Amino acid sequence: MNRMKLKTFVSRLALTLAAATTLSANAADWTVGANIGNVPWEFQDASGKFIGFEIDMVNEVAKRAGKTVAIENIPFNGLFPAVQSGRIQMAISSITITPKRLESLAFAQPYYDSDQSLSVLKATKIDKLEDLAGKTVGVDTASTGDIYATENTAKLKIAKITRYEGLAPAMLDLAAGRIDGYISDIPAVEYYIKDKPQYRIAARIPTNERYSFMFAKTFPDAAKVNDILTTLKKEGFVSATHKKWFGTVPPDTSSSVKVMDVPK
Repeated sequence: MNRMKLKTFVSRLALTLAAATTLSANAADWTVGANIGNVPWEFQDASGKFIGFEIDMVNEVAKRAGKTVAIENIPFNGLFPAVQSGRIQMAISSITITPKRLESLAFAQPYYDSDQSLSVLKATKIDKLEDLAGKTVGVDTASTGDIYATENTAKLKIAKITRYEGLAPAMLDLAAGRIDGYISDIPAVEYYIKDKPQYRIAARIPTNERYSFMFAKTFPDAAKVNDILTTLKKEGFVSATHKKWFGTVPPDTSSSVKVMDVPK
């Protein structure tokens, strides 16, 4: 096969694969956006299969709703316009429910409680948030960690904020010394560093966050999703899934156990 024919073949193959992916997503009842690589919420195993806490959650909700699901890998900050435009029906990725987001989007009842954290290299002398003076801090673009760091830049005297599309590249830059600290969701960081002794969490940042499924205000299956979440909590499915991925049973007072109101 000469070079021209090879290029034509590769181009046609790429178009075929893209069309197949689009067809798969379009054929599903729900296209769900997820920032794949957000361990242990949604990521890929060695075979390339999407797995994680929220993958299990959304698949179980869809099964009980009698719906089919296609997971689409979308950077975190792209999830919001994708939902608003109707390109996807739902989004997952440890998305915090905030008053600002509720102005234009909707959420089901929360199913996970969280805070933010400052992670650093074990050898560094950064032991508290105030030690970030003059330092470079990494965050995930448009995340609550980004919001926190931006709002507290002057207070903490942060020299620079570097934004990332996910935890892994930020932690790699932290290891390489390109950033001095990383502000992100504490459960994800704890999971990531449990077998990486070069890192440590220098500070827990109490933000009282709660995560849930995000969708458009006009999503027709919103009530159905919420009712199924209520059932899954009462049956202990959410608690068991929490134990599977985080190694602990959530407290009875948490949103992983308690049936809660839909956020308004």
